[in-house]
Amino acid sequence: MNGYTAARTRYVDNAVSTASPATLLVMLYDRLLRDLERGELAFREGMRSEGSAQLLHAQDIVTELASTLDVDAWDGGPQLMSLYNYLATSLVEANIAADPDKVAACKGIVEPLHAAWEQAARQAAEAAPDRAVGDLGVA
Repeated sequence: MNGYTAARTRYVDNAVSTASPATLLVMLYDRLLRDLERGELAFREGMRSEGSAQLLHAQDIVTELASTLDVDAWDGGPQLMSLYNYLATSLVEANIAADPDKVAACKGIVEPLHAAWEQAARQAAEAAPDRAVGDLGVA
């Protein structure tokens, strides 16, 4: 591992380990969209192996999102789980057929979810009380 790669790995590890749950969720969606974009492009360019690798990673992310979703936490939980299940199935089908249009359709589902979670994370961060470093907020 060269110096740049090692430094980048440390940076990403630090960003993930210090991120709030909302920020982690947005990071997963960011990467999911990147995987879908790369997979779609690879399939359109005839690079089936590269497209497949991207979609396999996207499938892993969708599986992680589904496995950490508490469907009882809010009224929309079961519907979001249904979307995750649909995405997982569609990504498998897109990967088997190397179908860039099916990948694009999945991306069309993920983009508004990403925007909604990004907005929710931003609002949660704005609503969080400002605390000085070391201030536990205990009297």
